[in-house]
Amino acid sequence: MAAPPTRIGLAGLAVMGQNLALNIAEKGFPISVYNRTTSKVDETVERAKKEGDLPVFGFHDPESFVNSVQKPRVIIMLVKAGAPVDQTIKTLSAYMEKGDCIIDGGNEWYENTERREKAMAELGLLYLGMGVSGGEEGARHGPSLMPGGSFEAYKNIEDILIKVAAQVPDSGPCVTYIGEGGSGNFVKMVHNGIEYGDMQLIAEAYDVLKSVGKLSNEELKNVFTEWNKGELLSFLIEITADIFGIKDDKGDGHLVDKVLDKTGMKGTGKWTVQQAADLSVAAPTIASSLDSRFLSGLKEERVEAAKVFQSGGLGEILTDQVVDKEKLINDVKQALYASKICSYAQGMNLIRAKSIEKGWDLKLGELARIWKGGCIIRAVFLDRIKKAYDRNPDLANLLVDPEFAKEIIDRQPAWRRVICVAINSGISTPGMSISLAYFDTYRRARLPANLVQAQRDYFGAHTYERTDMPASEAMESSLSPPALSSSPRVVTRTALASKNSSSSLPSTSSSCIGEYIYIVHPDSLLPHPSKPNLSVEVSITSDE
Repeated sequence: MAAPPTRIGLAGLAVMGQNLALNIAEKGFPISVYNRTTSKVDETVERAKKEGDLPVFGFHDPESFVNSVQKPRVIIMLVKAGAPVDQTIKTLSAYMEKGDCIIDGGNEWYENTERREKAMAELGLLYLGMGVSGGEEGARHGPSLMPGGSFEAYKNIEDILIKVAAQVPDSGPCVTYIGEGGSGNFVKMVHNGIEYGDMQLIAEAYDVLKSVGKLSNEELKNVFTEWNKGELLSFLIEITADIFGIKDDKGDGHLVDKVLDKTGMKGTGKWTVQQAADLSVAAPTIASSLDSRFLSGLKEERVEAAKVFQSGGLGEILTDQVVDKEKLINDVKQALYASKICSYAQGMNLIRAKSIEKGWDLKLGELARIWKGGCIIRAVFLDRIKKAYDRNPDLANLLVDPEFAKEIIDRQPAWRRVICVAINSGISTPGMSISLAYFDTYRRARLPANLVQAQRDYFGAHTYERTDMPASEAMESSLSPPALSSSPRVVTRTALASKNSSSSLPSTSSSCIGEYIYIVHPDSLLPHPSKPNLSVEVSITSDE
């Protein structure tokens, strides 16, 4: 007699896939599992038996796997992003029918999800891109889930996701329908970017306490344990305290001191920074964490650089400062908290900007809610972020929420002290420093950007606006470049021309300079290096 159809299927049985499958089964949903490497299938089924005889059914071929799931079928993929996802879709969709649904639970680029959703729709299939956060532990016992794409597909699996997700007593399951298209993957990407920033800030707090305060690993463990009882209560603070207590099982001392100072990455942090640049959203805390990972990767170069500067009298720590240890610990705590506000503010602003561009109508308060449990950045802090957006869904920036603004004001003296002591000791705190710079820039009504714009107009005729005229009236260039000779001449941006021909070459495509006439010195018409008979107008191609 054939076994009854299962409720759902899962393809891709690496650690995350196995754990999510067991989580689903444990919540009472019979699940079919499949993997190209069949030993993984057998391993998962065996684990299911050992962990409570859970209803997990393994299949070694894709056709029997797909056919084992009840209609309309729902199948989750947890495979490596990129080409493997496309190949898995191709394999599975060959046996699926109209109305069936595929869910990608990996860290995928959001535009790939949108492309696949359209392709699946042409086959009559539904598609979701679902961010899954929490690591292997979260996948097994309750992750934060961020599904985006077909709402119909979401409704087909909503009952499962609500039970499988992390449960937070005061705010419910850590899952919600994010929005259309690739919104789920985009939100997960930014979540990871915030995670990058959070981890970097914690590492800087550690460096200052260890290098300036001379705290031992035992003292650091106690400090972080204490911090995890208050406003900094979070998963990352918790595991940091644990790490400081782990002894080296291969030698003396603590393991943390034996870990190579070279941080890896998988790409979501880089994607976050690239998107921030594309959308003109300032995310310097997140960007600095990425740069710090890049620099950490230059281990061999840094070792050689240290030798060069040490030979010149510049040691690892510039000066041993006498500090009040308890005061330093408290200052670092305040600096860490204030910097975290900036990091989350930047991430939320990036999500909002993308939501506006794509018409996703994302609810920032709801995103903070589903991050309160299960995920890597889960923290008590997120409840306050949710309340800030509940108070004002159109909040321009977390920094100007009345409660967060007061906390920043109260903490900024300690924040500045920490950065000063770090600078004087020669300790880099890029995340904390740039977070403070972000705050100081954002809080000022007037910046030196007026000079930068004047410079742009001076060399490139980009125009500027005046403070004493309506903002809608952009002024044409009136900042004249210095006279380069006694015989300047008037040219336009179409002045790229052959010396031996009267025909014009295609002009540059900048809309900023198309309407202007330029005063250019004849010597700025330089021969093209590979075509001596071609004159290149360099002054007007110096546009940014």
